[in-house]
Amino acid sequence: MSSNLEATAEPTSSGRRPERLSLRQARALALAAQGLADGRPISPPAGARLAGAIDRLGLLQLDSVSVVVRAHYMPLFSRLGAYARDDLDRLAAHHPKRPRPRDRRLFEYWAHEASLLPIALQPLFRWRMDDAEAGLGMWKGIAQFGHEQREVVRRVLLEIEALGPLGVSDLEDAGSRSGAWWGWNSGKLALEFLFWTGRITAAGRRGFERLYDLPSRVLPDAILATPTPPREDAQRDLLARAAVALGVATAADLRDYYRLPVEGTAARLAELVEAGHIWPVVVEGWRQPAFMSAGARLPRRPRARALLAPFDPLVFERGRVERLFGFNYRIEIYVPAAKRRHGYYVLPFLMGDRLVARVDLKTERKLGRLLVRAAYLEPGQGEGPVAEALAGELCLIARWLGLERVEIAQRGDLAAALGQAPGMNIQHAEEIMDEAAAST
Repeated sequence: MSSNLEATAEPTSSGRRPERLSLRQARALALAAQGLADGRPISPPAGARLAGAIDRLGLLQLDSVSVVVRAHYMPLFSRLGAYARDDLDRLAAHHPKRPRPRDRRLFEYWAHEASLLPIALQPLFRWRMDDAEAGLGMWKGIAQFGHEQREVVRRVLLEIEALGPLGVSDLEDAGSRSGAWWGWNSGKLALEFLFWTGRITAAGRRGFERLYDLPSRVLPDAILATPTPPREDAQRDLLARAAVALGVATAADLRDYYRLPVEGTAARLAELVEAGHIWPVVVEGWRQPAFMSAGARLPRRPRARALLAPFDPLVFERGRVERLFGFNYRIEIYVPAAKRRHGYYVLPFLMGDRLVARVDLKTERKLGRLLVRAAYLEPGQGEGPVAEALAGELCLIARWLGLERVEIAQRGDLAAALGQAPGMNIQHAEEIMDEAAAST
C-alpha cells in the first residue's frame, strides 16, 4: 500500500475505538479534523503555519467570486486569524515574484473543483490526467474540443513552450498577430484541455488569470522524478487523506472531497479499513454507514468561532453540512434577487460546535467598509451571545481586509441585535439598505 499515513489506534480521550458516535461527537471530530475545534492561535501565523494548515485540509478551493475576498483566502483566516495574504500568494506562486520550482509548495489542479493543493499530491492526480488524455473525467465540451481540434491544441502547446508562462489573454494577442487562427474561446479551450491532461500546469496568476507553463519549468525536480503510482494506490491515498481532513464521513463524503470516481471506492475503503487507517462507525441520525479516521481526535468542547466561506472544506458538501449541523445551506448567487431567502453571498457563522447564524456580506473597498447586507439567527440559538460573538468576528475580518468600518443593513432577524452588540464598530447610514439592494 502506497499510503504513508500513520494509523493511530487510540483516537479518543477514553482510548477505545468507538463503534457508535453521537451527532455531537461527530461534529467535534469534524471540527478537530478541520483545525477549527481549538479556536485561533494567539500569535500571527507565519508561512510555515499556513503551509501546515493547508496540508491538514488537503486543498483550498479556488473561485473567481470575490464579494468578500477570494474563496481560497478565507479558510485560513477562519482557522488561523489575520495573516498576510501575500504569504499565501507566495506559497501558491500567485505573487509577482514567483518561487523557483524547488521552492514551490502548492500547485493547481482539478480536485474538489479547481483547487490549490500541497505539491506532494501532484503524482496522486496523474491518473486523472491520463483519463483526460482519453477524453474521460473532464467537461464534455473540453474533451470534445481536445480530440477534434488537435492542431489548435498542438499550436497552443508550441506557443507555451516558446513563450510561457502565458494566459488566455496572451493567446488572444498572439492570435491577432498571427491572423487570429484560434481566437479567445478556442485558445481557452485548448489551454484547459492541456491543463486537464497535465501537459501544462499553472505557473502563477496575473490578477486572477491563470498563467500556464510546462511542468518541467514549474514543478520541483523531486516531484517530476516521483514515480507515478498505480491508479488504485493513488485513489486509496486520496481517500485516506480525505478521511484525515474530514474526521468522520460517509463513503460519498470521502469520495467527494477529491471528486473520485464511484467505481473502485468500496474496494479502496475496505483496504483502508484492513490497514487500520479508518474504521466503520455508526453516526446518530445518519442513514449511510460512516468511517472514522484512525488519527481523529475527539475534543471535549470545541471552541470554534469563525465565519466560513461558501467554499470552505467544512461546508462545501451541502448534504454533509445538513447531516452534521442540521443546517440547510445553499449558495444563492445564481438565484434571482427576489427569490433569495438569505442573500447573495451568505457565510455561515460557526460558534462552539454549531452553525448558529448566517450573514450576507460584501466588501466595499472603495468605501472602506464591510457591509452586512443581512443577518439571520438559526432557530434555537441565543440572540445576545451570537450577536456579540459575530460582531467581534466581523470586526476582525474588516481589520484583516484593511477596511475602516462595519456597516449593517437592517435586514434579517439578527440585524438589530448585531447592531447593538458590545464591541461592534458601526457607522449607520439610512441609505445602506438601498445601496445593498442596488449592489446585487
